[in-house]
Amino acid sequence: MTTRGPPEDRTPADLLTFGVVNLDKPPGPSAHQVAGWVRDMLDDALAGTDHAVGRVAHGGTLDPKVTGCLPILLGDAARAAQVFDDAVKEYVTILELHDRAPADFDDVLAEFEGPVYQKPPRKSAVSRRLRAREIYDLDVLEKQGERRALLRVRCESGTYIRKLCHDVGLALGTGANMGELRRTATGPFDDTSLVTLQDLADGVGFWQEDDDVDALREVISPAERAFEPFPKVTIAPSAAAEVAEGAQVYAPGVIDVPEGVERGEFVVCYTPDGAAVCLGNLVGDWEADSGVAVELERVLV
Repeated sequence: MTTRGPPEDRTPADLLTFGVVNLDKPPGPSAHQVAGWVRDMLDDALAGTDHAVGRVAHGGTLDPKVTGCLPILLGDAARAAQVFDDAVKEYVTILELHDRAPADFDDVLAEFEGPVYQKPPRKSAVSRRLRAREIYDLDVLEKQGERRALLRVRCESGTYIRKLCHDVGLALGTGANMGELRRTATGPFDDTSLVTLQDLADGVGFWQEDDDVDALREVISPAERAFEPFPKVTIAPSAAAEVAEGAQVYAPGVIDVPEGVERGEFVVCYTPDGAAVCLGNLVGDWEADSGVAVELERVLV
């Protein structure tokens, strides 16, 4: 077994089969359709080689009309899509009131920071049961006349912004609905490094035509970027080889665990050169002479 080596030294094939694209989803197609287009584009680029992207996974569904941050994990990295399940999301939306905003508009809006209760809409794929979601920040970026406001919402994954706007309208006594919606951040990805579908096609084209690897690196990052929010456990190359064969991460193979990481915590294991090996939970004493230290959830090599 060999890992892919340091992320900064990845070959084009490694980027295409173990990478992540911070895609700027356009309005119109579903998140699933966009992910499929990316897969087909990159598989075409690898045609005639011994490699294929195969699978892709996106970082959280966006409705067809919604634009913005849609990280897409490529190839083996798609096994790690769970890293986005609890990722904090950020949106910018237009709140459209049905009447003039009352004088206590800002005070009412502030009351929505914290836990809110929502029931998923009828078209949702999840069970329609009342559930709590956390609104971490709810800021007014701009007021447009007396009936429109541009809002920034930083919230727990699974929050329905359309429902939030509706409930804000009820609390204001004016009624309200959501206008345009754009996702500006998902976990470690935000709108400062978004890549459009055209950017991606151009980067792949420059690599194919001119062997311009830098152009490819500008649009596709090593998959490790998606794992940055999680504690980094370093394991020996020999332990990584055992993981690839189906073994757990045993204590003697662990080189380092960051200070403060507790048992039961979700971690990502890396080799000393920074290559991700697996995802799992720290379950044992990593300084012990034997026993399982990290119980695996996903193997990436």
